[in-house]
Amino acid sequence: MAKEFKRKIMPPIKTKIFIISPIRNASKEVLEAIKKYVALKENEGCEVYWPYRDRDTDQNDPVGFRICFENGRAIYRADEVHVWYEKGSEGSIFDSGMLFMASIIIGPEKKVVLINKDEVKPTDDKKGFNNVLLALSALNKKHP
Repeated sequence: MAKEFKRKIMPPIKTKIFIISPIRNASKEVLEAIKKYVALKENEGCEVYWPYRDRDTDQNDPVGFRICFENGRAIYRADEVHVWYEKGSEGSIFDSGMLFMASIIIGPEKKVVLINKDEVKPTDDKKGFNNVLLALSALNKKHP
């Protein structure tokens, strides 16, 4: 007689999200807004990696090399990257470059969400990082 197998119900796969945001020079208001966004995503069942939290990236790094390595690896492993863009945030610009490399050059392409999209304005007839981030987020048409 054939052995009967019980059907296992697998837990849903959590969407892995990496948050790119200002950290060193971020205002309290910006950090509070991002904290609320992170909590919302976690309440939706997503696994969120936010370098601001020491549990995700230890910011005690005198050179910054380890921080760049940890963030790059986490960006590569993420399903989606959500960005709070503030012009002048060096870490955000570096992480966004790693996002571009991981998603567009190496692949697979990641869903990119601009958290503060209303504040990210295109630069008229000029090359600009705002335009790159807007273009990356526009690629989301390929993603559900």
